[in-house]
Amino acid sequence: MVADAAPAPVEARVVRVRPARYLLPIYTWLVLAYTIVPIAVMIAYGFNKAPSGRLTFSWLGFTTEWYRHVFDIADLTNALVNSLELALASTAISLVLGVPLALALARHRFRGTTAVDSTIFVDIAAPSVVVGASLLSFFISLNVARGLGTILIAHVAFNIAFVVVVVRARAVGLDPAIEKAAADLGAAPFTAFRTVTLPLLMPGIVAAALLAFAMSIDDFIITQFVAGQTLTFPLWVYGAVKVGIPPQVFVMGTLIFAAGVVIAIANSVFQRRTEL
Repeated sequence: MVADAAPAPVEARVVRVRPARYLLPIYTWLVLAYTIVPIAVMIAYGFNKAPSGRLTFSWLGFTTEWYRHVFDIADLTNALVNSLELALASTAISLVLGVPLALALARHRFRGTTAVDSTIFVDIAAPSVVVGASLLSFFISLNVARGLGTILIAHVAFNIAFVVVVVRARAVGLDPAIEKAAADLGAAPFTAFRTVTLPLLMPGIVAAALLAFAMSIDDFIITQFVAGQTLTFPLWVYGAVKVGIPPQVFVMGTLIFAAGVVIAIANSVFQRRTEL
């Protein structure tokens, strides 16, 4: 009887490790760390003791004192109030002016469309130094006193472009047949806009408002050109660097960041419910 032949050896499977499989996640986490670490440092040192009342990066112990006395520095509080008022006002004005322009560019072709598109692109692409210097020259030539009014005009000037781009992207994706269907059912143009178009545009409008608010509240370069003697939060912090930054700056920065996170989460939930 012939013995059964031995089974052929099973070749070991060669597992090839693809570097790209790990490089992209590593790169992503490095970018996130690069973005988050400074914010984490700001939040942490808002709880650091500072006997001199000025920020130090030597950890001297945990305290919540600066949260209890966050508004004790009057000039800093006034600067923060100025920034919030300017951000809210410039956002509202930019939406009122930018949303109709975005709809016009998305829905209609008219003489001058190319010029308007080019102007919006230039407004976004132009360096802040150039925009600030040109606005300063404009106000000086008109003999306009610089202050909250000139800052508001400057912020609206650069916020409109961002509002138009964001809302226009949303408007282009809407089906015009929905509005026509509302008209066929007897809705007047304004009623169709209020009940059909505006709710569909709302996610884009909210996103544009958040972007405009963020652009306004943290603007430094353009504001510095047109502020005169008025101080905003970024301008106050820049001036305080020469004598030492109080811990209240980090506390206010933490509160602004936390508010932004809450608003962003709320906007994300709102958009998901709108798409359902």
